[in-house]
Amino acid sequence: MARKALLGGLLILAAFSQTAQAFDFNDVARRAKEIAGKPYVRADTQLPKPLTDLNYEQYKEIRYKADKALWRSNKLPFEVQFYHPGLYFNQIVKLNLVTADGVRKIPFQPENFDYGRNNIDPDKLRDLGFAGFRVHFPLNDKNVRDELIAFQGASFFRALGKNQVYGESARGLAIDTGELSGEEFPVFREFWIEWPRPEDRELTIYALLDSRRVSGAYRFKVRPGDSTATEVKARLYFRDGVGKLGIAPLTSMFLYASHQPPATDDYRPEVHDSEGLSVQTDGEWIWRPLVNPKRLLITSFGASSPRGFGLMQRDRDFAHYEDLDTRYDRKPSVWVVPKGDWGRGRVELVQIPTKDATNDNVVAYWVPEQGPHAGSTMDLEYTLFWQANQETRPPLAWVAQTRRDHGGVGRDTDNSLRYIVDFQGGPLEFLKGDQKPVAGLWISDNGEILDRQLVRNDATGGWRVIMRVRRSDDARPLEMRAVLRNGDDNISETWAYILPPEPR
Repeated sequence: MARKALLGGLLILAAFSQTAQAFDFNDVARRAKEIAGKPYVRADTQLPKPLTDLNYEQYKEIRYKADKALWRSNKLPFEVQFYHPGLYFNQIVKLNLVTADGVRKIPFQPENFDYGRNNIDPDKLRDLGFAGFRVHFPLNDKNVRDELIAFQGASFFRALGKNQVYGESARGLAIDTGELSGEEFPVFREFWIEWPRPEDRELTIYALLDSRRVSGAYRFKVRPGDSTATEVKARLYFRDGVGKLGIAPLTSMFLYASHQPPATDDYRPEVHDSEGLSVQTDGEWIWRPLVNPKRLLITSFGASSPRGFGLMQRDRDFAHYEDLDTRYDRKPSVWVVPKGDWGRGRVELVQIPTKDATNDNVVAYWVPEQGPHAGSTMDLEYTLFWQANQETRPPLAWVAQTRRDHGGVGRDTDNSLRYIVDFQGGPLEFLKGDQKPVAGLWISDNGEILDRQLVRNDATGGWRVIMRVRRSDDARPLEMRAVLRNGDDNISETWAYILPPEPR
């Protein structure tokens, strides 16, 4: 019996060792290259009327039955559940399993869904297909499989690390975001999920991306943990040139915060999934607090082969949000680490006006200096880290908060504004008692600095920059920068703030 068990185990291991040869990234790349050589065919997004008539609450009632999860009975660390088409999730995606025996299609089975109170006949949906899927893993409790990563809608996906709740999303690719010509949304049309072994703590997912001007092959290696890592490898084939290509795009929401108070009364002091854009270049760390502009606002930071960038949620104090339902204090920061030399380009930040928290109105991505042309191929590799407890911060002092009020004192109000920026950590912790840093301040030609102060923050052990400014033309943006120095050395990241223009 023992010999038979051993032999059976060896056969299983041998079978699993052949999985990579049965299907891999190169197979998806061949598919992508093949369809890129043909005219683009838009996917059919027509769904049965009972599904298109659903409102948001009705769609939420359609749930995949947990006991039908893929691998539930296989005692594997990962499980997969599926999203039902409906509402605005009208893109059907093909799903496949990569096993030791080859590739097989995952069939759509309406009986595996609970339709709640919806008046929907499952028998009429038998050949429908999926809108996406989510992977579960015991992130927080070894006996509970939490959601780990989800793919649903166009090329969007989002993941979680330990003790996090869903917030910002990532995308496979962004094309012409914020352009007057309109944005092109590539979609993941097909996925292949690799069957894991019982001891695996990494899951491999392949995806085929397609849109009017580009097709691409993607491989995602998902490693759950305190900061879940999503390792991305992509090969893109361009049918046509692209004016603005957004690589490693991140999408988030910002409504208001301490430096931009709400337009109406709200019991919540701040409402945002992310509070700032962090950029690491070879020579500088930059922090740009997010804003909710009154009209489209696009800014960027030029760099050569960036070291990293991300939309970050640094503030983890629940009292700064007071939202028990959404828990903004537990939203992940997402940090992008490029692999290899990405050349010259820019990290671009797009901020769109929004009146509520239901819209993702912030996008950040890398734009290469040389855009792709028709017939070109591009290879990319990078890793996304979904962070909370172990966020990426500079080794320098970092911006802990930005606050704003009117610059006038008492009844003597004027049109000036006062900004309060707190730096803490890094070299500030090692300054001797009599040492004081110097604040380097800069303002664009659309304003002037009326007053400046640098004071020690005894509560945090850091230093506070207080700057009163006046803008010359409210219809134009005002840019400001602040950095702490010790002698000739910068000892903090650069606070790079932009005050959006007011509509005329």
